[in-house]
Amino acid sequence: MKLFILLFSLMLLCVSHDCISAPKEPLLQVRTIAIAPYGINTNGAQSGIYYDLANALLAKAGIESEHHIFPYGRIIHELKLGKTDLTIMFKYKELEDYVDYIYPLPTLKNVVIGRKGTNYLSVAQLEKLSIAYLRGAKFSDDIDTNPRIIKQTVSDFNQGLLMLEKGRVDAIIGPMAPIISAAKQLGLNRDFFGEPLIVSQRTPWLQISKKSHHKVSAQQLKTIFNQMMTQGELQQIQQKYQ
Repeated sequence: MKLFILLFSLMLLCVSHDCISAPKEPLLQVRTIAIAPYGINTNGAQSGIYYDLANALLAKAGIESEHHIFPYGRIIHELKLGKTDLTIMFKYKELEDYVDYIYPLPTLKNVVIGRKGTNYLSVAQLEKLSIAYLRGAKFSDDIDTNPRIIKQTVSDFNQGLLMLEKGRVDAIIGPMAPIISAAKQLGLNRDFFGEPLIVSQRTPWLQISKKSHHKVSAQQLKTIFNQMMTQGELQQIQQKYQ
């Protein structure tokens, strides 16, 4: 009897100190691709066009989040598992069954570009040449499926451009904006490059994992994001990184 009274008293004490409470909803896990100017991590200080855009969206939606800048491959893996809830990046066939696409951003042109004096006119001209290719990314189906084009995987565009500068690759592939951003960091001006060959056009999407544990409203995000795009917030953020 004394033991029962003791246990009952402890339970009441626990309740009075909020020991028993409803579990909190997990923070929305947001990831931005580690490609400048979209996602920039400078000694732990995070920024970038997509990074700022996602933060602005969630602030307007009143949603608390945990936001990190990760490589392409890691984000793709985490979206499949539901460890990443929200991101902005291209559509990938391998993610079709794992994500819902909420809203498109302006389409980007992917190019292959070499050193000054090069002028590639077709994908066929790239055969037997080596191209610096960002690990985990897919920029062109024609290039990806052509075994006669040598792909040298790199961790970022800086590494790819250093290889191009040293003649270890013949060209680099990717959207023009991050290539130029990396070139500026390395002190390479526009005269370093030849003429770009446009090899594809891809549309980045705001997308959410179907396995997300967060009860976020895709429709709410779509409505707010549409307003932001209409009001020119993307262009305003882009100007910060030009």
